[in-house]
Amino acid sequence: MNDFNNTSSYDESQIQVLEGLEAVRKRPGMYIGSTSSRGLHHLVYEIVANSVDEALAGRCDTIQVIVHKDNSITVTDNGSGIPVGIHPKMGIPTLEVVHTILHAGGKFGSGAYSVSGGLHGVGASVVNALSESMEVEVKREGHIYRQKYSRGKPITSVEIIGETEDSGTITTFKPDPDIFEDIVFDFDVMITRYREMAFLNRGIKIQLIDQRPDEIIEKNLHYEGGIISFVEYLNKTKEPLHDKVIYFEGIRDANIVEVAMQYNDNYNETVFSYANNIATTEGGTHLTGFRSAITKVLNDYARKFNIIRENDKNLSGEDVREGLTAVISVKLPEPQFEGQTKTKLGNSEIRTLVENVVSDKLNIFLEENPAIAKIILDKSLTAARARDAARKARELTRRKSAMDSSTLPGKLADCSEKDPTKTEIFIVEGDSAGGSAKQGRDRKIQAILPLWGKMLNVEKSRLDKVFDNEKLAPVIIALGAGIGDEFDTSKLRYDKIIIMADADVDGSHIRMLLLTFFFRYMRPLVEQGHVYIAMPPLFKVYKGKDEYYAYDDRQVSKIFEDRGWRKDDPNVNIQRFKGLGEMNPDQLWETTMNPETRTIMKVDVQDAITADEVFSMFMGEKVEPRKEYIHLHAKDVTYLDI
Repeated sequence: MNDFNNTSSYDESQIQVLEGLEAVRKRPGMYIGSTSSRGLHHLVYEIVANSVDEALAGRCDTIQVIVHKDNSITVTDNGSGIPVGIHPKMGIPTLEVVHTILHAGGKFGSGAYSVSGGLHGVGASVVNALSESMEVEVKREGHIYRQKYSRGKPITSVEIIGETEDSGTITTFKPDPDIFEDIVFDFDVMITRYREMAFLNRGIKIQLIDQRPDEIIEKNLHYEGGIISFVEYLNKTKEPLHDKVIYFEGIRDANIVEVAMQYNDNYNETVFSYANNIATTEGGTHLTGFRSAITKVLNDYARKFNIIRENDKNLSGEDVREGLTAVISVKLPEPQFEGQTKTKLGNSEIRTLVENVVSDKLNIFLEENPAIAKIILDKSLTAARARDAARKARELTRRKSAMDSSTLPGKLADCSEKDPTKTEIFIVEGDSAGGSAKQGRDRKIQAILPLWGKMLNVEKSRLDKVFDNEKLAPVIIALGAGIGDEFDTSKLRYDKIIIMADADVDGSHIRMLLLTFFFRYMRPLVEQGHVYIAMPPLFKVYKGKDEYYAYDDRQVSKIFEDRGWRKDDPNVNIQRFKGLGEMNPDQLWETTMNPETRTIMKVDVQDAITADEVFSMFMGEKVEPRKEYIHLHAKDVTYLDI
């Protein structure tokens, strides 16, 4: 029996009851995921989602979001307005109920909303709880009503402040700085999120306004093409193989499915799925139904027209999805999401609906468009041949077990610790820097893998070329978790994969090549937070035995300011590191590798659509998007290492 030596009592007094919205303020992460930037932006999403639900119910077509100079937010819609009368059960105005009581809303079988993205009914009340101030105006039934709140509690009654013939809701709130790490909104993140919302809800107008810059920024998002326009947007950095986006729509009972798809000359699958406007990043039954249908339809078509002969193997799902960009959007009255994150749809009836709609309509499309069918099948057959060629190489790189080191690459200096959760590997640019890193590391937990020269740009290559590449094969073998559809993070030999390259243009290119590789072929590695970028200093500033390191010119100036040194002092020296290889092992350890003192940047995929766009734009075959980006952002460059 364990003796925990715990002298504290456990009785009735230990049971804490949090009333009202206190629970939200006590544990905000349970309701919005985190108190970081992601959680901050989720507040806006919750309020906008209520307006979008009004639009889905046919009562609203325009939504405006304003970021004010003080980082407060105003969301305005022209819907029917939140009810303001006395709630029959609670005995207080319904407007107050919606904003002060959890799980109160019109989305729990009342008939007000047939489809809703606000599944838990916690949106407005949670935003209120986590805001230092909130003000809601409702235009309804000829009057303008207003109520003010602070940190979840009403500070005024519901007042009539004017008359109007319009209807709608205006919500203004300022996030509580006591709750969030920072309350500064990223307007680009908001544009990305609400562009997606506008694509998914054909016809809705979303206007975004940022009042913080001297020159106010305004962005109007409106797409009559809906998810057809979405696919065209996703493919703008790629070369489509056919002009026409293939589109299907189907309805059964109250369930609606929309699918838009178009093939491009890329080698990657780009498929995004949604349920009631919520991004289902882990997929679910709708995605399973879509994948199953296109694989079966394309194989049946290929056999019917003798494109695949009798004794040939069927095309795999991966083969038919190479170069495919698709959006699957379903809307349903009773969505069932798996897990707390609401990112995987579980409704079994939706799989059947999507499968039937795609099977029937894709088959008709191929029959009516044989030229496009030939293009798609040629692409799929080429992918199948490349996959066969890659199979043998895959076997060479697949590890027998997670800790088997008999086939590890020769240049790898492995660590002695066998518990993968305690280890990290530095992928280092160049043999010289690799040598310094090997001498300076903690041999127990840190492994070093030097790479030399530019590796393959996987954005322009199929899987078979990836396996054959002498620069990437050591990375695959060293990590030990496989690649592509067989990648398994449970077999990963290191918890942290740290890219360590020079702070110059070549180093940036190598980082981008490696990140592209990880995103395209080992994506869970990035999504689960295993990938980091080392941040070596650019400068060493020293006077006698006083030494300091700086990452940019601003930090150099601060060192002079803090020490009281003058720039013209001949005893003060500034060393500019041109590369990692110039650092002694002890310098590299102290500045870049020591877990106690180093700075490393975690690579996070907050938005898969933006990530896909960035990798396609910078690393893909199409030159025009890169040129356009350079023209737009050239004026923003403040430092360029040449």
